[in-house]
Amino acid sequence: MLDAFSAAGPAPAAPAEEATDPGLDLLSAREREVMQLLARGYTYREIGSRLFISVKTVESHASNVLRKLQLSNRNELTRWAATNRLL
Repeated sequence: MLDAFSAAGPAPAAPAEEATDPGLDLLSAREREVMQLLARGYTYREIGSRLFISVKTVESHASNVLRKLQLSNRNELTRWAATNRLL
């Protein structure tokens, strides 16, 4: 009986589970950048400075991200990003 198990070899490792939401495909590259920085807790002004864009542009991207992902606020965005391993 042991020979039967040893002949089969070690069990293959389970593939790494990737939790990705299809909504992520709806975001532009810049929206993804803004989304990640928002989820990490940066302010609009800090995001604008890091990405060399205006605060108004950051606000527009943030609004688009929340709308496309059907989220209501930054807390939900942070939870969503953590669930989808984007932080």
